Amino acid sequence: MSTGGLVLGAVVIVTLLVLGFLVTAEIRSVRDERTPGRSLWREFSLSFVLLILFLTSWIGQGVAEWQVFTDEAESHGEEPTVGDFMGEFTQSTLENWQSEFLQLFSFAALAALYIHKGSAESKDSEEKLEASLRGIEEHLGTLPTGPALKDLDWRLPETPLEAEEN
Repeated sequence: MSTGGLVLGAVVIVTLLVLGFLVTAEIRSVRDERTPGRSLWREFSLSFVLLILFLTSWIGQGVAEWQVFTDEAESHGEEPTVGDFMGEFTQSTLENWQSEFLQLFSFAALAALYIHKGSAESKDSEEKLEASLRGIEEHLGTLPTGPALKDLDWRLPETPLEAEEN
């Protein structure tokens, strides 16, 4: 067996192991987090929909790539083989996943470092959290009392400069 075949085999094995790990983690999560009496769909529909979309698009990619592969092989007068197809399919899948993981990692890293006001992904400031809690406590009538708390200003800062002044 050639070196390329060994590497391809290793990549397929690693891919299957990662897929197995993700499926096992999902099953464990469903088992541990499920509320008795509620449907699986109601509690885990996001995971199920994303899994269905992933598998559907991956199978669609495989079917489309098989068609292109067989057409290309026949145009060169060759017989298409599943082994050669798996090599090309694995390569295109990993190229696609590499770009997606890079994009996701970049988004997660940048969202952790930078703020976009009003974005759910941005980190909240301590002042905003404290002001929100203060508003909830005022609304519920459970505001703590005491001499030290009377002089505190709990309003939200309007600008980043105001937040730095406080």
